[in-house]
Amino acid sequence: MRPRVMVILVAAALLTCAGVRAADDEVPSPPPAAQATPATPAPPAAGAPKEQAKEPSPPPSVTVIGARDAHGILGRDVRSSANEDMGRIVDVIVDRDGKVRAAVIDFGGFLGVGSRKIVVDWNALRFAGVSSKSDSITLDLNKQQVSAAPEYKEDTPLIVLGAAGNLHPWDYEH
Repeated sequence: MRPRVMVILVAAALLTCAGVRAADDEVPSPPPAAQATPATPAPPAAGAPKEQAKEPSPPPSVTVIGARDAHGILGRDVRSSANEDMGRIVDVIVDRDGKVRAAVIDFGGFLGVGSRKIVVDWNALRFAGVSSKSDSITLDLNKQQVSAAPEYKEDTPLIVLGAAGNLHPWDYEH
């Protein structure tokens, strides 16, 4: 009796596999050329509802920036124009429109002990001569000015330190 049960189980398994294979064969896959090229949608039939006439999204734009033309700034050293150590950039502040407005600098302390975060106006930073990760960013403020700046705390109003005449206040509290 056992051989008969085994034969039935094997036959059932083969029939199941054959059914799945037949279902796969019914839906032919498009040729590779059709997959690589976006299809042009057919115009909607007269009287067809608008929901059916969705057009595919356009491809994204692509910009290539040379390795020497752009660099990340998080963690980058910041120095004054007198070559004083001003800390490191730890965050970038953007407004509601996505415009970069300020940088958060981890200032003071030694090896992260005793340091505090301050916010400086983006326009007070100079990026000339920053061609490698080891190059520093220049801040148009001196150490005494930055030392007097209040500490940055998340979810509180920002007090942004800027070079003379460069600061433009934001008012989004309508």
